[in-house]
Amino acid sequence: MTQDASYPWRQPDATPFISIKNLSKQFGSFTAVDDISLDIYKGELFGLLGGSGCGKTTLLRMLAGFETPTSGSIFIDGAEMTQVPPYERPVNMMFQSYALFPHMTVEKNIAYGLKRDGVGRSEITDRVADILKMVELSDFGKRKPNQLSGGQRQRVALARALVKRPKVLLLDEPLAALDKRLREQTQFELMNIQDQTGVTFVVVTHDQEEAMTLSTRIAVMDAGKFMQIGEPAEIYENPATQFIANFIGSANFLPVTLIDKNQSTVQLQHEPSQKVFTAATDHKSPESELTTGQQSTMVLRPEKILIDKTPLTDCQNQLAGVVKEVAYLGKLSTYRVQTEIGITFEVTAPNQIRSQGIGHRIDWDDPVHIGWNDNSAVLLQS
Repeated sequence: MTQDASYPWRQPDATPFISIKNLSKQFGSFTAVDDISLDIYKGELFGLLGGSGCGKTTLLRMLAGFETPTSGSIFIDGAEMTQVPPYERPVNMMFQSYALFPHMTVEKNIAYGLKRDGVGRSEITDRVADILKMVELSDFGKRKPNQLSGGQRQRVALARALVKRPKVLLLDEPLAALDKRLREQTQFELMNIQDQTGVTFVVVTHDQEEAMTLSTRIAVMDAGKFMQIGEPAEIYENPATQFIANFIGSANFLPVTLIDKNQSTVQLQHEPSQKVFTAATDHKSPESELTTGQQSTMVLRPEKILIDKTPLTDCQNQLAGVVKEVAYLGKLSTYRVQTEIGITFEVTAPNQIRSQGIGHRIDWDDPVHIGWNDNSAVLLQS
């Protein structure tokens, strides 16, 4: 990939805008954040992704100044912020709980922080009007929070966080209350705002698709640690562990042993069935480090597997099986196939041809063949 100013994390000499160094947070005997380090660059829309209790919100609150680290340090724009109170940090935070003033109108809620900062009345009016238009609430400025739906209140909170144009915007599950259409639309609006203003965003989410759509890079957290940090495509296509592969999207896992290799492919055997598979490799890939006799796990994403009722002659790897479950999802269908080697594979396929009636082209209990190409799998060392 070409390294340029749009991807500072790819440049070894780039200066981080946010630098987290050996940060930990303990609550009694419980360690919520465990000795993590991270660099975030100016203009990034950085995603903190993980399940409940993984430490991502605690990390966000330490960045905001609402929690004091047990150890470690935080730098923002070159200045140490570890002991700086929240109101003196160049950050703003959007709370998951909305935290709106019930007695104020939408306009006054959004304008509150600007008035506290002494911004002129005409500028406040213009900025509030602009942000209301962005979040599709231009006709709701005179209403109070109790006259709004949950999704609308969430958008007011978002507008209030954005209107002050902070150097760093911290968002804790910012789109959780929005419906699917508005959530998708707001994702692109957030990206457009970041591009226009140059604000660095740090977004906490448990939604993998949201993190993949929004983020320039993602840090996947579990048990207070970073499991993998990278661009969305890097994490999805080259997961570092089975945990990452299973947490980001769906994955099939096939235990194999390397039996032969050359410069372009490796041969792998599923020992219980003696079935042999091949995978592409090159000198830079993890597969190239495997040695003969070494055990590994083949990771296959469901959408990278083909399925048909007849043999797939164009696939280097193929298995016969029987469909045990079908889920019709409109634009695609998901199949769970019990294969000849005793492992059930999940396969997704686009519904490219309009279905006639209620039947499926491939249905329950159909005998099928599934297949994949050499370059479709990732091998993880055991």
